[in-house]
Amino acid sequence: MAEKDNIMYKFMNTLFYVIDAPVTYVREKFVVPNQKKYPWYHQQYRRVPTIDECYTDDVVCYTEANCQFLRDKTVEEEILMILRSRFEQCSFYHGEADEHVCEPLRKTYEDAAVNWFVKYGEMGVALDVKHAYMKQKHRMIWERRHGPVGTGMKGDKA
Repeated sequence: MAEKDNIMYKFMNTLFYVIDAPVTYVREKFVVPNQKKYPWYHQQYRRVPTIDECYTDDVVCYTEANCQFLRDKTVEEEILMILRSRFEQCSFYHGEADEHVCEPLRKTYEDAAVNWFVKYGEMGVALDVKHAYMKQKHRMIWERRHGPVGTGMKGDKA
């Protein structure tokens, strides 16, 4: 006698489908279509045009670009805080005897801090996307005329 001909098997199978069918229906018709489609736990904003893509008289575009810039700054500050925390925890755990163990974390943090300072540093209290864009433009002009910042000016002016 086959297993599928067993009366107990048929009864349990029917009982399973009586309980499972409504649950599956509700999940497939209501739960799954209304779920968020991304696996992140934080809110995701759509990327808006940057300040260099906005017209000069488009106030809405400027405001959106400024909000995007401030959100990006906040995210980069949090990344820096996490990197600094990881380096500090590594240094505390390993102590001064094993400084070479934490060297990659220190290098990663310092590179990120330098990049953050290049983008946001020395901008003052009035942090604005337009000021950041001008800072970037002036830096690019400087590098075109004098070479990369920090390498000294090309050619001797003496």
